[in-house]
Amino acid sequence: MRAVIVEAKGTPGRLTEVDEATVLDGPVELDVLYSSYNFKDGLAVAGTGGIVRNWPLIPGIDIVGRVTRSAVPEWSDGDLVVLNGDGIGERLNGGFATRARVRPDALVRLPEGMSPEHAAAIGTAGFTAMIGVLKLVDAGVGPDDGQVLVTGAAGGVGSIAIALLAARGYHVTASSGRIAAEGDYLTRLGADDLLDRHELSDEAGKPLQKGRWAAAYDTVGSTTLANVLAQTRYGGTVVCCGMAQGIDLPTTVMPFILRDVTLTGANSVEAPLSLRQRAWDALATDLATDLLDGMTTTIGLADTLPYAQQILTGKVRGRTVVDVNH
Repeated sequence: MRAVIVEAKGTPGRLTEVDEATVLDGPVELDVLYSSYNFKDGLAVAGTGGIVRNWPLIPGIDIVGRVTRSAVPEWSDGDLVVLNGDGIGERLNGGFATRARVRPDALVRLPEGMSPEHAAAIGTAGFTAMIGVLKLVDAGVGPDDGQVLVTGAAGGVGSIAIALLAARGYHVTASSGRIAAEGDYLTRLGADDLLDRHELSDEAGKPLQKGRWAAAYDTVGSTTLANVLAQTRYGGTVVCCGMAQGIDLPTTVMPFILRDVTLTGANSVEAPLSLRQRAWDALATDLATDLLDGMTTTIGLADTLPYAQQILTGKVRGRTVVDVNH
């Protein structure tokens, strides 16, 4: 089998031929059809960021595949499945290979009517975006409550979050550092307003600022998230799923106490199977395939090596599918 392998801590990945029996272990065997490229994958392939926990390891936190053998009754030969997170590409071998063996606990059946390539384009980014949208819905945030802010809007999670929110009738403000280059793209996805990220990211403002957002989906963290919280209106909910700016949070308790703001996370790695199924069922109905196609680039397995620097330096827009068989 062909695979990208990260062989030791701090070393970049390399593409090689390996003996499947020597590297793979798990009760469900798959032919990998597609993976996708996420920021975590860029860190893993580049050998940075502390993403890889065991060595040697195959990166790739997404797998769309076809079952070839199963030791558990839930799955049979020929079943098309999706796996996001659950430790693959970090501590377990992932999707940047032509074969995989995985545990069944987080496997989801490919939704009816969805192609394997579209499932890969959605990937962890779209899965995470939908988890966040469902959290806003469950918190009682409605389309008529006001503007919903999405930060890191031109990235994979942000792009799909905008499309999902707009499809449900929410009024979306998209924050990005690439407004001049990506403004038309963000508007096509469904953003009503655009906001330069520097208005949120340059420095932490007052602990409480003018209330602007009924809710927010933050993919950035740090100063950006602090300002988002300070600008969220009474009773609002903020979902956070990323730390592109940093893991720190220079804020105070004031937004939570004086405005009853809720801060919640969206964790795609440890999501239980019931939430995974709910999210994928919603993705199958809520995400327009023409919008998904318009934000998706496809690369081959060998391209994953140089692509790491592109995604880590913020030069990638939307989603990237990895066709592991090319």
